[in-house]
Amino acid sequence: QVQLVECGGGSVQAGGSLRLSCIISGFTHNTYYVAWFRQAPGQEREGVASLSNGGRTTYYADAVKGRFTISRDYDKNTQTLQMNDLTPDDTAVYYCVASRTRSGSWLDPTQWSAWGQGTQVTVSS
Repeated sequence: QVQLVECGGGSVQAGGSLRLSCIISGFTHNTYYVAWFRQAPGQEREGVASLSNGGRTTYYADAVKGRFTISRDYDKNTQTLQMNDLTPDDTAVYYCVASRTRSGSWLDPTQWSAWGQGTQVTVSS
């Protein structure tokens, strides 16, 4: 059974940084796609960043390009999201997601088969 456990959320002032981590377990091999999604109150879930299953290609939502960095440790089966220069618009519950296969856009939530429980990120002005 695949499990994803996030940690690292919290509260920060605008301009600050946070680092989210996710421990991934249950895949028989480490060839799977990973990403981060977020959901703000009253809004739909949106993709934030993703890595190809080989880790050579990164994808970012326009809203976070240049500020967020996704990375992955294959030995530890973890992925991280470094978030810098945070703004109140980044306030949301952040989800770690993973999937063995993906046929469509990484931005489509239905492409991801495994989700973490979510971690709250709050940015105050």
